[in-house]
Amino acid sequence: MAVSSRYNPTWDLETFFPGDSASPQFESFLASLAQDLDRLRQEVRRLDPGAPAAHWESLVNGLQDAGARLGQAGAFTYCLVSQDTTDERARLLLTRVGELRATYNNLWTDLDRHLLAVSDPAWRALLEHPGLREVAFALNERRRRARERMDPELESLAGSLAVDGYHAWGDLYELVAGRIRVPVQEGDRTVHLSVGQAANRLEDPDRAVRAAVFDRWEAAWGQEAEVIAAALNHLAGFRWQWYRRRGWNDILKEPLDENRMQRATLEAMWDAVARKRGALLEYFRWKAERLGVQRLAWFDAHVPVYQAQGKVTYDEAADFVIEQFARFSDELAGLARRAFSERWIEAEDRPNKRAGGFCTGFPLSRQSRIFMTFGGTASNVGTLAHELGHAYHQWLMDDLPVLVRDYPMSLAETASTFAERVVTDAAIRHAPDTDTRLAFLEQQVLDGVSFCMNIHARFLFETAFYEARRQGPLSVADLNGLMEDAQRRAYHDSLDRYHPYFWASKLHFYATDAPFYNFPYTFGFLFSSGLYARARAEGPSFARRYAALLQDTGRMTVEDLARRHLGVDLTRPAFWEEALDTALAPLDEFLQLARAAGSGK
Repeated sequence: MAVSSRYNPTWDLETFFPGDSASPQFESFLASLAQDLDRLRQEVRRLDPGAPAAHWESLVNGLQDAGARLGQAGAFTYCLVSQDTTDERARLLLTRVGELRATYNNLWTDLDRHLLAVSDPAWRALLEHPGLREVAFALNERRRRARERMDPELESLAGSLAVDGYHAWGDLYELVAGRIRVPVQEGDRTVHLSVGQAANRLEDPDRAVRAAVFDRWEAAWGQEAEVIAAALNHLAGFRWQWYRRRGWNDILKEPLDENRMQRATLEAMWDAVARKRGALLEYFRWKAERLGVQRLAWFDAHVPVYQAQGKVTYDEAADFVIEQFARFSDELAGLARRAFSERWIEAEDRPNKRAGGFCTGFPLSRQSRIFMTFGGTASNVGTLAHELGHAYHQWLMDDLPVLVRDYPMSLAETASTFAERVVTDAAIRHAPDTDTRLAFLEQQVLDGVSFCMNIHARFLFETAFYEARRQGPLSVADLNGLMEDAQRRAYHDSLDRYHPYFWASKLHFYATDAPFYNFPYTFGFLFSSGLYARARAEGPSFARRYAALLQDTGRMTVEDLARRHLGVDLTRPAFWEEALDTALAPLDEFLQLARAAGSGK
């Protein structure tokens, strides 16, 4: 990466706790937090449900303050381990913060029995208290969920048992996946790659390389499939037992609740996707012709043909992002400018950083930190925009009570995807050559493939698997069959070869903190596309309405949010069809331009 002359590509963590993982100030911060959590535990246990509203307000405020401090500590330690994976002290601090978070979560579980002890009339009166009115949505949600679960003591016991049960199966998966090595031929020698390294080879521009690696990839997962199948079966079995004890018969109840979404909304979205995504098959046909094959294989479907050429400096990327943000919102551009100038972003390309990117908020400081590794590529510019969208979302919620800053996963990608679309569309308009323009357009087409086909295949598989798991464990062959069937349905049976071991290779199926960790991605992608369509239609006046919508993402359901700010009904197909039209709009332009470019590329 070229040396930056104006913007420093390393973040500033010193402003929070000087000294990084050796910070004495952070040590004192954690000690004080632990003491306050112990005091809060006693307060919760002594609470009289009939206590005056002012007493409830004081306790809730204390819990919110502890939550904000935990957020600050969690963000700091996560940044430390990300910037230097060899920092052992940082890893130990991350574990300590995790233990404090478990203590904090148990406080809320203990509070549930008091919430349930308050009569309905008294509860309604309690939430009319001025100090509790702003967090009424969060408290009502907590009370409703407590009513639908086991007795709080049993829930606490189940949560404790889940550490070495439910969550342990997810941990086992990561252990097994971490030890898998994929043998790949490099010249006259065989190298053994981690699954992460092998996954990168599956995106190689050379189809012969992809095909060879894919064969080894499937074989490697197949060798561990029996152990991984046991983990998935037991994980699902634990969930079903837990749900039965709660009186739940719907495997989607928890993920829908967590995403504050009605089943009708989910069904309307998937129905629209199934009707509209067939347009992507024309892209598959074009790509197959370009690759000289009758039909694509799984390892072809998500790999672009065109690559953007040239490199950009960090300064150039920053200036471009700020300029394009300003065309939509001065507020968004101002936040981005502040992030670059105040060193909120860790972008330096250096050893010992973790992979990937993220944005995390520091609630006490009302700042964010963004992590990525900037290599000067066009996709890096998109990543910057994406993570800055997250930062803008968090900044808009900084003045709200802690309890209503917690937005669901279904809405978490709204601002980030929107911001990325603003910048990517600008990059297409300003592309210096045809190949670069095609590369950006193709990436937007591939987003459609990912969110409308790949994610739906995951959802179809997981739904079928959990239904079958009611009757007992499934074999490796059963799981392969369910997965291939789901992929054939989601891809309109358009591929020559599928990925039956995808259930084994995809971590998301084993994420015990977020069941059905798939459909929220498609929701966020399409909801953001629907917002973008309105932004283009309304012009500058939409920016204020957009900001107000983001501020409400933590205090209402997704249906209420859309109804209040957009005047649409998410349980009906109209919004989703419009969103899909916007999301898939780049397809026609890409195909027209690619065909015009012809074989001269």
